[in-house]
Amino acid sequence: MQVQVLSRARTRSSAGQSVRFTSERSQVRTLARPQMKDKYKAVWLSHSSISDYLKCPRLYYLRNIYKSPKTGRKFTIMTPSLALGQATHEVIESLSDLPVDQRLKKPLSTLFEEAWKKVEGKLGGFFDKQTEEEYKQRGILMLKNIEENPGPIINKAIRLKSDDGLPYFWFSEEENIILCGKIDWIEYIESSNSVHLIDFKTGKLEEGEDSLQLPIYYLLALNLQKRPISKLSYWYLDRDPFPKQKPLPIKAEAEEKISKIAQRIVLARKLDHFNCPKGGCKYCYPFERVLRGEGEMVSISNYGQEIYVLRD
Repeated sequence: MQVQVLSRARTRSSAGQSVRFTSERSQVRTLARPQMKDKYKAVWLSHSSISDYLKCPRLYYLRNIYKSPKTGRKFTIMTPSLALGQATHEVIESLSDLPVDQRLKKPLSTLFEEAWKKVEGKLGGFFDKQTEEEYKQRGILMLKNIEENPGPIINKAIRLKSDDGLPYFWFSEEENIILCGKIDWIEYIESSNSVHLIDFKTGKLEEGEDSLQLPIYYLLALNLQKRPISKLSYWYLDRDPFPKQKPLPIKAEAEEKISKIAQRIVLARKLDHFNCPKGGCKYCYPFERVLRGEGEMVSISNYGQEIYVLRD
């Protein structure tokens, strides 16, 4: 109906009416143009953020949405276990940048000492030397395990493409959802021209069978590189001499599981509904303590987050 009106306007001879048609025609074209994808307005989801929501919606809000009204920054909490994981992963990640024959030339304990400086003392949530030394020795032993059983570490490795260090792809353009994440290690298997996705574990607990971590990494690798994925593994560095292989997920099933949770998160964000189902739980409580002023800010992360520590 709007096009017919414009058509009649076009037959009129006055200059003003002709200009009016041209302007209205431009508006029609603008309205018809599809919206451009905008990653800054999208909902970014990762294994970490999804896990936060499944543990406690309030935890998800405080870790992934809330910003300090004073600084405009998000915040997180550093603990000894996180400090151990950060330092250990930093050493392992640095190896993938080196030629295969150079990766174990320098003792990993030497690299670990440098990485540990970023989390020593209160920076890593340590309030006494004994506790810090216990965690530090655990990291050294885990890296020694890699030196003695290098396995995939001395094979070719690849990295997923990324704009700013964080690989991602559009999981749903319609829902404006991006799936992102960093895979710890991608081993290139030359004999089959395929890849092996490995996640290094530095904690004492094993990942649950219902975890979405490997399915998310599987989808990231499918969308961001072209080689087939032949293996998925966890490597529990404090006890296993080699990665533990897990079954490959079925793509459609992985997408469906993630989609269901993603839709719940998108709806919660639209409704601004992030209540703790228990009215306060072990997951959100530490973050509530920071809001009450009980935490001490010790640094700013590479992603611009304020990092706090809490005394028990």
